[in-house]
Amino acid sequence: MSAYLGVDLAWGLGTERRAANETGLAALDEHGNVLDAGWARGVDAVTAWVVEHLGPRTLIGVDASLVVTNATGIREAERQVGQRYGRWKVAANPTNLASAASAGARLLDRLTALGVGYVSDTAGMHARTTPVLFECYPYTTLVGIEELGYDDERPRYKRLDTRIPPATARARRAEAFDDLVRRLRETPLDPPLALDSHPLTAALADPSVLHGPTHKHREDLLDGVLCAWTAAFWDRHGDQRVQVLGGDRSLPSDPVDEAGRKPVVVAPARESQRRPRLGLES
Repeated sequence: MSAYLGVDLAWGLGTERRAANETGLAALDEHGNVLDAGWARGVDAVTAWVVEHLGPRTLIGVDASLVVTNATGIREAERQVGQRYGRWKVAANPTNLASAASAGARLLDRLTALGVGYVSDTAGMHARTTPVLFECYPYTTLVGIEELGYDDERPRYKRLDTRIPPATARARRAEAFDDLVRRLRETPLDPPLALDSHPLTAALADPSVLHGPTHKHREDLLDGVLCAWTAAFWDRHGDQRVQVLGGDRSLPSDPVDEAGRKPVVVAPARESQRRPRLGLES
C-alpha cells in the first residue's frame, strides 16, 4: 500500500466517441520511492487505480477542481493563487458550476462513496484515520519550494510560448522540462523524491523530444509525481511550509458544498508568498 498518491487528472470527462485525455498517476512510499506510476483515461479507470493503492492513511494530491460551489466566475482559492504566486507567473484556471471541466468533482464523488475522505486543513490532514484526498497545483509546489531555485518565475515546461516561433517554443519547452527533472533528481529534498526508483519515472531523465503528444504524455506523469510529493511535503511540514488557499476565515471564501466541504487549494509557500500576517493567521 502507498503512503502518498498523485493524480494529475484530465479535467474533461470525454464522450462516447472520444476518450478522456490521459491522467498521470504516481504512488510514493514514505521514503520517496516511486512504487507505481503510469497513466489512465477516464474517472472510472482513475478511481480503480487509486483504490488499488490505498492504505489506512493514504494522502492523495489531485490536480483538478474537487469542490466547486460558485455559480459563475472564479473560486476564491483560484483567485488567491494569482494573488500569492502571480509574481512567479503562476495563475489558476477558473472553474465554476457552469464549467465543462468537471472530472474533479466526479472523482471526489466516486472516492467519497468508497470511503475516501476530503481534507481542507492541516489539522484534519494530520488527524486522518482513513485515506483522504485534497486539491493541489504543481506550479505552486515548484515555485513555493525554495530549494528548487525557481526564484523569478515558474518553469515553462507545459504550454508553448506563443510570443516566439513554434519551433523555438518547442525546443525551449523541452529544455525547461529536462531542467526541471534534473532539479528534482539532484536537489536534496525533504521529504526525498527518488525518481530513479521506478522505470517510468527514471525515464523522465531521458532527453525530451519535441513531438507535442509525447511531451504531454511525459508531462502528465511528472505532474502526477509532483502531486504525490506535494502530499508528502504537506504531511512532513504542515503549516510551516504550506498554506491552504481559500480556507482562511478572515478572507472571503466560497460556500461549502452540501457535505460541508470547503473549496481549497493546498500550496507549498515561501514566506513571501503568504498573506501579510498583520496579527492574523495566514
